[in-house]
Amino acid sequence: MTGLVWRRLLPLPPALLVASVLVFALPRLTGVDVTRAVLRARVSADVPDAATQARVAAEFGLDASATVQYLRWLGAALRGDLGLGFVSREPVLGQVGDALAVSGLLTALALGLAVLVGVPAGVVAADRPGGLLDRAVGVLGVAGVAVPEFVLAPWLILVFAVGAGALPALGWGGPQHVVLPVLTLAVYPAALAAQLVRAETADVLTRPHVPVARSKGLTARRVLWRHGARLATTSVTSLSGMFVAGLLGGSVVVEVVFGVPGLGRLLYDAVLAQDLPVIQAGTLALVAVALAAGVLVELAGLAADPVARSRETAS
Repeated sequence: MTGLVWRRLLPLPPALLVASVLVFALPRLTGVDVTRAVLRARVSADVPDAATQARVAAEFGLDASATVQYLRWLGAALRGDLGLGFVSREPVLGQVGDALAVSGLLTALALGLAVLVGVPAGVVAADRPGGLLDRAVGVLGVAGVAVPEFVLAPWLILVFAVGAGALPALGWGGPQHVVLPVLTLAVYPAALAAQLVRAETADVLTRPHVPVARSKGLTARRVLWRHGARLATTSVTSLSGMFVAGLLGGSVVVEVVFGVPGLGRLLYDAVLAQDLPVIQAGTLALVAVALAAGVLVELAGLAADPVARSRETAS
């Protein structure tokens, strides 16, 4: 298993290095004048004089070549120094860390809720193919996948905050502020998990080992959950990394709508203000988290599936 872990971890450094090059080069490839972005963020000067531009460029090292700038930026980033935000003039590392903690909490809660709802719904639906519950799970699953977060979020605010007055529509600070953002984020992965688990469980229940298990006197419930659902959930486990990356990406809309100070909201504000250090650091953090989540989920899937683990070890 140790060899499998190293085999999965080895591609991470080069992948992050490529991501760092793209993140650093993206503003320049899109034609953004970094010096003017600094001045615009600080003094709202769209057309600064040449002397001011030269002074700011020298202050931030923007008068060096792009290669030198990248190496300086990468070296500082490896030391944990991501610079100061153009707008706030505060350390970017602290801003990104605080925002990532908020987004991570929302993502973990949404993923947990999606698993708690989607997996049992898919298993129970597969146990009675064509039944009322199966059709209901199918309809709700299609609706959950089809409705985007920017449509669902306002409706949840309208029903639970404006109509019922049970939950706050905006803000961050207490457990009550977590409910609506988590519900919004959890609907899509829960619906997709229910559909995947339903299809996988229905397929597993047709395999030869299931009648053998029944012939040994096991109850229908035990056969369903132990011999059907356990194998079916491996597909959901393997897709959890994609869910994490999708939830972090989808949190941009949710955090803006609900006024949550997460990484999505931080990046949204940074893009509007052309705060390049925050954009670069936030994007790189998202890529790193997505890559790490993918590796962890893949290792968890191998740990839970001895057949796949043996195949990987032999290859």
